[in-house]
Amino acid sequence: MKKTMRFGLVVLFLVSITLFSLELGAQTLKATSEIDKKVEKFLAEQSGWYDMNVPSQDGKLLYDLVIKGNYKSALEIGTSTGHSGIYIAWALSKTGGKLITIDIDKGRHKTAVENFKKAGLSDYIDARLADAHSLVKELEGPFDFVFSDADKGWYKNYFNDVDPKLTVGGCFTTHNIREGSSGRGGWNQEYLVYVRSLENYESTLNSDGGGVLISYKRAE
Repeated sequence: MKKTMRFGLVVLFLVSITLFSLELGAQTLKATSEIDKKVEKFLAEQSGWYDMNVPSQDGKLLYDLVIKGNYKSALEIGTSTGHSGIYIAWALSKTGGKLITIDIDKGRHKTAVENFKKAGLSDYIDARLADAHSLVKELEGPFDFVFSDADKGWYKNYFNDVDPKLTVGGCFTTHNIREGSSGRGGWNQEYLVYVRSLENYESTLNSDGGGVLISYKRAE
């Protein structure tokens, strides 16, 4: 009799856990679906993203990279008015992560914060108005995804400041990189050569949009 009761209690417990998991999963799917609809609607209503924003194909690339890597702790250097940040945060809303994004310009920062709110992604973004030259050094990390799109002459500095805080398996992406010699179609060649020379990073260049260097950290 006691064995039967214990067995019944175990079955009841397992059923309760299963039902709770299903309910939690349904709530997550519903929340994700609502965010998807809001973000898609917001992006569709935009007539164009200028003011140093990435093209849509690059935004979609960043989204896919975050989803594929299941990244959760992201850093963006150079917010502009929020186009790339929206794609990154949209992906983070599915992985359960959050984005820290930095811009030094008050006007762009204000517009970006407004855009994040309209897109329904404010809960997934920590937008900082600051000088990235200083703040990137101060951030503790760790990060598993980085998008660098601020002042190009500082790219190597940003990379070296973040490298110790990037987890193994993490991804460091850099915008406006093109293959070729400087002055002959190539963009930011010194930086490209430097990152490719690092033995603990595996880098590929996506040239579909504005040129995104995708660098995976394989070891410390």
